[in-house]
Amino acid sequence: MAVKGLKVNVSKTKVMAGGDGDEAVEESGAWPCGVCGKGVGQNSIRCTRCTKWVHKRCSGVRKRLAANSTFVCGRCTRAVPDGGRGDDGLDIGEGVKLERVDKFCYLGDMLNAAGGADSAVVARVRSGWRKFRELAPFLTTKGPSLKLKGQVYSACVRSCMVYGSETWAMKGEHETRLERAEMRMIRWMCGVSLTDRKTSAELRERLGVDAIGEVVRRNRMRWYGHVVRKDDDDWVKRCMVMEVEGTRPRGRPKKTWMEVVRADMQAKHLTANDALERARWRAAIRGDGGQPG
Repeated sequence: MAVKGLKVNVSKTKVMAGGDGDEAVEESGAWPCGVCGKGVGQNSIRCTRCTKWVHKRCSGVRKRLAANSTFVCGRCTRAVPDGGRGDDGLDIGEGVKLERVDKFCYLGDMLNAAGGADSAVVARVRSGWRKFRELAPFLTTKGPSLKLKGQVYSACVRSCMVYGSETWAMKGEHETRLERAEMRMIRWMCGVSLTDRKTSAELRERLGVDAIGEVVRRNRMRWYGHVVRKDDDDWVKRCMVMEVEGTRPRGRPKKTWMEVVRADMQAKHLTANDALERARWRAAIRGDGGQPG
């Protein structure tokens, strides 16, 4: 690299191969499941090898769970691929070997070798909680009005959670994770709990904020409109319609970003040609009227 004029800190340089290996498990909660990575509750069993708790639905045990000194989870028995990064690395010659990783953070967005938005959503939710706790002395006090709290939340906290969401191929579980985190924050700001039986729509109206799922959907459609209005020889627009050559593996293909955009346009009764008129497209996705017929 030095011969080619590249100044790179090789000791800190990492390499990630897209589509290499199986999808890595994103752990969440205080006690993540050893198989799916989601938080476990009381109906769980502990693996004797990795010492992690496992959901009953992930354990493969059909009978009632009980203390078992011989239980081994599917990940330890290799029934479920671990999606690990491996220890082989990448040899680039001259005795230089780069570490191979399955995910890394680029410009604030978490990229995953297996594709998808799992790593990005988990990272943005954690970032949003860090920012919320920094502003908790203001957002959770009774002094400011709820409308003012909602404005600060939208500008400082929610903006962290939806950063980079324009390019996510979101699934239902991703939107649920974002909405669950947001509603916990909103209930904290409003000073209510689940036992108060207040609906999410009522609490959002108090703060004057929209649902985070609708915000992500609006940002995604706005970005799609920008790309559609670019020149045909623009590399961003060409990447949007690019198709990867080769044979597709068995099973249902992974959800793509264009599938999500088409579903958004279908819900709004829009087409790709409508995005060419910026003013009408913006009014349609914001719900301000002027929706194309």
